[in-house]
Formats: sequence, C-alpha cells, structure tokens
Amino acid sequence: MTQTPTTPEQPKTNEPKPSFVKLAMRNMVRKGGKSLFHFSITTVGLLAFLVGISYLTR
Repeated sequence: MTQTPTTPEQPKTNEPKPSFVKLAMRNMVRKGGKSLFHFSITTVGLLAFLVGISYLTR
C-alpha cells in the first residue's frame, strides 16, 4: 500500500485577495515617516527635473 503525501488544507474563505493598492496603502501606513520622506524626495526631484528641463529648453 502506498501513501501519498498530503498537504494541510487551508480554510477557504469567500474574501478575495487584497488588491495591490490596498496592500501598498497598508504598507505605507505601517511605515509612516519613511514613506512620507520618500514621497517628498520624489516630489522635489520631479519638480527639480521639470524646472531644469524648462530652463534648458526656453
């Protein structure tokens, strides 16, 4: 008699998997200050890039 390995069954729920946006928001809330710091650096960098390009192409 051969035995097949069985895997423990996961409880099935009717809830869909959380979306990427929901996971990203949860992660941002969890990391708080670090996310705001990175967001502000990105914003300043983008504005500096746009101002620099507009200055060079005037």
